Amino acid sequence: MCGRYVLSRSDGELVELLGAGEVVGGAPSPSWNIAPTQRARVVLERAPDGEPGAAPVRQVRTLRWGLVPSWAKDTAIGNKMINARVETVTEKPAYRRAASRRRLLVPADGYYEWQRREGRAKVPHFLHGADGELLTFAGLYELWPDPAKAEDDPDRWRWTFTVLTTRASDALGHIHDRTPVVVPPEMRGDWLDPELTDLELVRQVLDAVPEPHLATHPVSTAVNSPRNDGPDLVEPVDVEDAPAG
Repeated sequence: MCGRYVLSRSDGELVELLGAGEVVGGAPSPSWNIAPTQRARVVLERAPDGEPGAAPVRQVRTLRWGLVPSWAKDTAIGNKMINARVETVTEKPAYRRAASRRRLLVPADGYYEWQRREGRAKVPHFLHGADGELLTFAGLYELWPDPAKAEDDPDRWRWTFTVLTTRASDALGHIHDRTPVVVPPEMRGDWLDPELTDLELVRQVLDAVPEPHLATHPVSTAVNSPRNDGPDLVEPVDVEDAPAG
């Protein structure tokens, strides 16, 4: 799964690296410990706000992590929908409409995963590009209409997202059996393409995403608490310093 990740890049860097043509709203502060229910920058392609007939534009904007489908009775369901399995995302009713029309990229410097050890506490690891390059996770987004607000209220719609995960390769599977779907630079346009709506073709794109080649090292258990943040969280530590379970 993917339950914590890092994004320290500025909007300017995201625009340059991901070819965005529009920045929507203010950016959250850089974070080395983004957790579910928090708000984070994502990249998607759609018509500019207030111009539904205009050509799609690649946008950097802020969404809440934890997908809330438009049919949900309340936003609590988003707490359980931080990840979606790539194997069934084009089939399950909770995700298939978003898979067809509302796809996005989640930019990240890397993410955390916890490794189980016999008789000892789980060890957090930081997984990242070997050369420090920006990663982009495949994701989906939804817009949920808040029934407590008037239909003409511009703040009525709540934007939320989920991260797609897949089975981890042998190289990463010793840490955790799931990993985010990492979309390489040459496939980002295919994944974001708003004209791609056929679910069979969406499945073909997902099936073509190559296995990621990531570096990893153990980090401090300070990352276990979402209250902790800062660049020190990604610094390597001696795994033998981890406490007994």
